[in-house]
Amino acid sequence: MCGRARLSSDVSEIKLVFSIPPARPTPNVPANWNASPTEDLPVVRYDARANQRSLDVMRWGLVPFWAKDIKVGFANINAKAEGIDTRPAFREAFAKRRCLVPFDCFYEWKKLGKERQPYAVGLGDRRLMALAGLWENWRSPAGERVRSFAIVTTAPNALLAEVHDRMPVILAPENWPVWLGEKETHPAELKSLLQPYPAEDMIIWPVDKRVGDPKNKDPLLIEPAPIAD
Repeated sequence: MCGRARLSSDVSEIKLVFSIPPARPTPNVPANWNASPTEDLPVVRYDARANQRSLDVMRWGLVPFWAKDIKVGFANINAKAEGIDTRPAFREAFAKRRCLVPFDCFYEWKKLGKERQPYAVGLGDRRLMALAGLWENWRSPAGERVRSFAIVTTAPNALLAEVHDRMPVILAPENWPVWLGEKETHPAELKSLLQPYPAEDMIIWPVDKRVGDPKNKDPLLIEPAPIAD
């Protein structure tokens, strides 16, 4: 699963990397060294009416439009690539509302006996990564509008397999237009993108166990740390 991440890049850099037009609204996105589910985070989507990309803030944990309670989102922080086009919570979003979730790195935990050692995972060149995401609109019984998202996961590559049995789908820039819906495509092509990212283009390093508490959000969290005995 992918349940914790870092996004400390400045929002202006995010807009530049993802080709968001300067005239589009710039959300207030503070640096987050330990982002966790239910938090509001920026996602990139395609605004078909304006024919351009948009950077919007959404809640992590997809709440299907038909849900009766926002708490459903707790079970939908990730969407497995396998069966993504048939599961009720994700099938309509997969067909119509796909997005990119920008992160600088994400965290995973490896079991070491009775202990769990956290690791930070990033791209080898340390650039922003784009995780495949789905987003949804939901309206509460009180009329509150909530936009939320989930991160698509797949089988791990050789690097991540040593730590976890899943990894988020990371999309290369050349695949962004297809995933966002800027180019016409079909479900089979979309599903073909949901593959493990090349292990040789990624890096991983152990970090402090303090990252396990989402209240800890300081930059020291990503510093290399000794592996617990």
